Amino acid sequence: MQRISGASTGTIPPKLTTPGAVIELLAMTPSLQRSALPMLVRNNSDQHAVSSATTAAGDLAVPPASRECQALTRLARVHFGVATAMVMVSDARRQRMLAVDGVLPDMLPPDLSGPSLHASMMPDRTVVVPDTWHDERFRGDAYGIAMHRPRFYAACALTSADGRHWGALCLLDELPRTLDEAQREFLRELAGLIAHGYERDQALTTLRERVEELEAGGERMTLALAGSGTGVWDRNVVTGEIDYSRAWKAILGYEDHEIGNRIEEAYLRLHPDDIEYVRATMQTHFENRTDSYAVEHRIRCKDGSYKWICSRGKVVKRDSDGRALRMVGTTTDITALREMAAQLQQSIELITNLTDEVPGLVFQFRLMPDGRAFFPYASDGIRDIYELTPHEAATSAETIDALIDARDLNAYRESLKESAASLLPWHLEYRVRLPRQGLRWRLGDARPRRLDDGSTLWHGFITDVTDRKHIEAELQELATIDFLTQLPNRRHFMMQSEAELARIRRAESRVAAVLMFDLDHFKALNDRWGHPVGDRALGHFAALLRAEMRAGDIVGRLGGEEFAMVLPDNGTDAAIAFAGRVQQRMLSTPLLYDDEPIVLTVSIGIDIMRATDVGTQQPLSRGDRALYRAKERGRNRIEIYGE
Repeated sequence: MQRISGASTGTIPPKLTTPGAVIELLAMTPSLQRSALPMLVRNNSDQHAVSSATTAAGDLAVPPASRECQALTRLARVHFGVATAMVMVSDARRQRMLAVDGVLPDMLPPDLSGPSLHASMMPDRTVVVPDTWHDERFRGDAYGIAMHRPRFYAACALTSADGRHWGALCLLDELPRTLDEAQREFLRELAGLIAHGYERDQALTTLRERVEELEAGGERMTLALAGSGTGVWDRNVVTGEIDYSRAWKAILGYEDHEIGNRIEEAYLRLHPDDIEYVRATMQTHFENRTDSYAVEHRIRCKDGSYKWICSRGKVVKRDSDGRALRMVGTTTDITALREMAAQLQQSIELITNLTDEVPGLVFQFRLMPDGRAFFPYASDGIRDIYELTPHEAATSAETIDALIDARDLNAYRESLKESAASLLPWHLEYRVRLPRQGLRWRLGDARPRRLDDGSTLWHGFITDVTDRKHIEAELQELATIDFLTQLPNRRHFMMQSEAELARIRRAESRVAAVLMFDLDHFKALNDRWGHPVGDRALGHFAALLRAEMRAGDIVGRLGGEEFAMVLPDNGTDAAIAFAGRVQQRMLSTPLLYDDEPIVLTVSIGIDIMRATDVGTQQPLSRGDRALYRAKERGRNRIEIYGE
């Protein structure tokens, strides 16, 4: 067995009970960050040793791991005091080691946290084998009789957000041992952090690959434009000169030197029936009444024949008064397309309306003057969007109305009526309840058109935006949480408290207790132990408050070392009892730093929120005055306003 990393250079607290504590510890101790990285690539000799050892351990190479993964692996070994911690990635064919810290085993252990081929459900994601010598799974050919193997084995599954198993965080040691429930929970939290980081790295890799694809696509587009027969022109509006590309001249059959560059000559090449239309469209764009210039017209070639061309351009430079100075554009030969237009016009309109939009459910929706509605066309995407077939929506829209969530059905119907009345685009986000998928979010976009019979026909698309809505909800949650304590921040606490006061006013017999907390001697704590320990103290106290809370209680960090709680439907006696439990819990659960307990105390002020209060600031202010009196009378006290 080979040693992969040296001993820890820092002192690790014996219990880290949350992922936030792990991140906080890594952030506050740079020396641990440096030492927590497995020394897989410290020098060439170390790298060679790892490669040799892993070849023996299943003939697997050690792939590069992120610094975060390496640090968490190191932290796992040091925290649990084991000989080896490793992260393994596994699939149906083999295992490979992603990160390792400590003594490299002679052979990779089995991944017992993964699903069994014969199991009907996912096993417990945390597996602990106190002594492998007494476990049949570690004997004989399964592990190698001639190989030295560790006595203790523990593993926690690494799973993706969708529940897919992709590896394990393993602990190995030379002596038999076990893990209590708190240690198992911490192992699961470390595994969760590693899995989250791994998925994030995979997503970033995919994003980089996508950017490379887009860049390559841009290059191909440039080459395609150059070889497609599309010509480019550049007009000086002031001097009347036009520079044509060689491809532009070739469209009309001219050599590079056979055509002039004056605008007057350009107008002479236009078909007489198209001159006024082209001039008017150009002038409208010069006057900045359109975003761009786009016309289809006929133009005379060198041999005297006419071609249909599509000319598109845009003023790219104007003077201070908005007058056009320079215009750039392209010209494309569309003669063949125009010749087919008469026969294919209806098909072209349908294809354009149905394919020029974002994929999903591409549809036509028709609302008749008598109120009947149906979908003349629905793409196969309707099977995913609504779990229906195109035929089921072709005769009546009621089949889809029945799937709209009751909370959004009225908005869905009214938005279509408004779009039909104004002929403005329809745009709506709404929820649907589907038999298989359950509650999902949909985004609909469509453009309406009035038909001769008075009906309205929409062409549009509907897409699934459920994931985006979930992300928006998560971002909203992040905006309401205090990062340091993971409690609601002051703004969110005040909003919840105002909502509780509104409920009290609706039922005047109701009250709620208000408690104000302030950690005693917090400045002295910071001065003696440093701000990182002060931050840990705030998080420690927040965890104690959460441990005493009931469902429906409102808590928040107001700022600094000051916290507040609202206990709905509780009076003064219940608030005093709650405050006493918090103080007792603080005495029995001191903050540990370098194995040294730091006893914290808290002063508490109490008041009652009543229907007569103008706003939540009134009871909070009274509670704060009671808190100030507790500070004046010696701290670590509970004071009630008015007593």
